Amino acid sequence: MTAEIETLYYLLIALAIGLMIGVERGWQERASQEGQRIAGVRTYGLIGLLGGSFGLLAQQYGELLLGLGFVAVSVVVGMIFLAKQKQNGEWGITSLVALLLAFILGALATNGEELVAAATAVVTVLLLSNKPQLHGLISRLQAEELRAGIKLLLISVVMLPVLPDQGFGPWQALNPFRIWLMVVVIAAISFAGYVAIKLGGTRRGILFTGLFGGLASSTAVTLHLSRLGKKSPGVLAVAASGILIACGTMYLRMLLVVGLLAPAMLTRFWPVVVLMAVLTYLPLLIYQRSATGQALDTATSIQNPLELKTALTFGAILMAVMLLSVMLREAYGDGGLMTLAALSGIADVDAMVLSLVGMVEGELAVRLFIMGCVIAACTNSIVKAMMCWFIGGKVLGIKAGVPLVLAGVVGVIVTWIGYW
Repeated sequence: MTAEIETLYYLLIALAIGLMIGVERGWQERASQEGQRIAGVRTYGLIGLLGGSFGLLAQQYGELLLGLGFVAVSVVVGMIFLAKQKQNGEWGITSLVALLLAFILGALATNGEELVAAATAVVTVLLLSNKPQLHGLISRLQAEELRAGIKLLLISVVMLPVLPDQGFGPWQALNPFRIWLMVVVIAAISFAGYVAIKLGGTRRGILFTGLFGGLASSTAVTLHLSRLGKKSPGVLAVAASGILIACGTMYLRMLLVVGLLAPAMLTRFWPVVVLMAVLTYLPLLIYQRSATGQALDTATSIQNPLELKTALTFGAILMAVMLLSVMLREAYGDGGLMTLAALSGIADVDAMVLSLVGMVEGELAVRLFIMGCVIAACTNSIVKAMMCWFIGGKVLGIKAGVPLVLAGVVGVIVTWIGYW
């Protein structure tokens, strides 16, 4: 590609970025009369092209020229914006910001960052075109949820970079950076499911509710639906379906956590976990007809995972499990570690999985990693099956409890045969 063709290529990208933003803005303001809009599609395209031209000139005459060009465009556009807004009486600045962003992205495109500029333009158009959805999202969030999220984000942003990334305590088992990183990952995944349930779970039906409830807390969903099945025998099939979807999603959640924190283990880990998930989901083919289209109120049964107290409690549990993992393995070998996996799974799967993830760097054998995770998941599934039986009753115990036990036991047997 010659220099002239390359320059033309960059300028065309700058023009396309401006036109793309302009088309979205033009569609949003299509009801406005001619001359009432701050800028049309052509203007956005020209602003993008102007930014690209200034970006090319700045390569020859210095970056100061690009800065002066941006200031000049900002002043001109700002004056036009003020005049139009005084005339119309509306003071939204979205279109003004979009114009200035088109200039910046155009300049970025001609400075060798065309992929970044194009990707940013796509995200910009996505944000601009989803105003009702974004406003609806904000209106449905509660104040305490917003505050909890902000608190944890602030603590993570401030604390995570300064926490020492080294082992402390007995056997150097406690790494503050790794522990807090794991807490943030788990809280973020859980919060995604929690928000999804809060925003639309009770209206979206059994699949939506069980899926995102499983991301947030499959144990909480199981307990809640077991109680619901006991009170309302007519919804047993719906409750069983919700429990199985949530518990099957727990296995997918395990894959997500391992994929994020220990991707090297994922290749040999996923087959047995997917098998356990499939066995959990399989009875849904029978229950589907009676559960289709019905909704479950699980939002009230799940605690906000971004509450600071919840996050710190999980962090403390994780520290204890990590320390016990090393202690029991030192004292009793692999058997001690597997015993802890079984005991830990009674209350929580995440803590044991994360503890084993932390031991991977210490050259924990793949077979021990997989077996420990599967044993913890098996124990947890058996506990949830007991919830179904003793809280929800015999019918729910058969419909939901038996598949949970089957999935857990088969997972342990397959892992033992395949890796031991």
